[in-house]
Amino acid sequence: DFGAEVIKVEALEGDSIRELGETVDGKSLYAASICRNKQIISLNLRTAKGQNLLKELIPGFDVIVENFRPGTLEKWGLSYQELTRLKPDVVLTRVSGYGQSGPYSSMPGYGVIGEAMSGLRHLIGDADRPPSRVAIPLTDYITGLYAALGTVMALLSRERSGEGQSVDASLLESAFSFMEAHVPAYEKTGKVAMRAGPRLPNSAPNTLFPTKDGTHIHIAALADAVFRRLATAMGRPELGTDPRFAFQVTRNQNEAEIERLVSEWTLSHDVAELKKKLDAAEVPATTVYTMADIFEDPHFQARDMLVQAPDDDLGEVTLAGIVPKLSRTPGRIRWSGHRLCQDTRRVLRSLTKLADSDIDALEAEGVSGGDPHGVKESAGASSRG
Repeated sequence: DFGAEVIKVEALEGDSIRELGETVDGKSLYAASICRNKQIISLNLRTAKGQNLLKELIPGFDVIVENFRPGTLEKWGLSYQELTRLKPDVVLTRVSGYGQSGPYSSMPGYGVIGEAMSGLRHLIGDADRPPSRVAIPLTDYITGLYAALGTVMALLSRERSGEGQSVDASLLESAFSFMEAHVPAYEKTGKVAMRAGPRLPNSAPNTLFPTKDGTHIHIAALADAVFRRLATAMGRPELGTDPRFAFQVTRNQNEAEIERLVSEWTLSHDVAELKKKLDAAEVPATTVYTMADIFEDPHFQARDMLVQAPDDDLGEVTLAGIVPKLSRTPGRIRWSGHRLCQDTRRVLRSLTKLADSDIDALEAEGVSGGDPHGVKESAGASSRG
């Protein structure tokens, strides 16, 4: 989104992301989002020719990102040491289930497995039910952010030292990092944190409350000053100085009682009236949005968080906007995710010395993939920009 030229190398059969989520006219809308602004090529890296073809591309790039099981790149002659011979200052960012070392490193892993082993999954859901999960690949996203952060730090280091390095980001450790508050708590007290449903523990009142019209509103009045404003909005300003509730530590000790009092108040009002009263009192509160609510909300529109992106197959598709917002170098969505193999020919022409006839032969051998829906450009075409 911020201007890097990214080439995504997929297997001939395509990334499994293309089989996930909703589809329109056979195209994955998830892939349309997650592959945006990338050029998509397809190589068979299980063949020597495919590996050699990738090696021809590597000198033109600053960063290589891979998410194979540890040892796979080494088996293909693409270890970090081999890559540095092709590009001495290359940054290799490696994403795996358990990291590049340790007794579990060779095991296959998915984000949800790392999430379960990290302790994070143990905290999702209600205490009287088995652990639940967020209905998105949460740990994959967390790890992607850590991988990106590690890559940027490696590039900043390279600016000073002139040397690249390897970035090792694991699904397990990325999810575990979100457990940071519970590590010293267990070591010093032996306490194992437990699922708390919609509550955030030790921050009362901070949970969902029922409303008169049968829905819920989440109120987060954990800070003392905010709680006093909530008490005033409830018409119960005395609660703000009640010894049981005046301070966060005492509210936490009397969590059930303060939640009961707030629930009595919310049950006497429709959600729209509650939202109006709480907004006026500057108490953070919201309903739980659906995607339909997001598409109707003016703030998402004003912040460009719903972006109409051009799509070669669908014409246009709405994608989630760019995060974060930069004042001098803002990002831009140039195109939605391309088809499998869509850019293979353009990229090979641009970054190698292969002629059209060579590329045709590689496609015929199953070394590279050609876009069955594409039109072969003239030999002078280039994807560099």
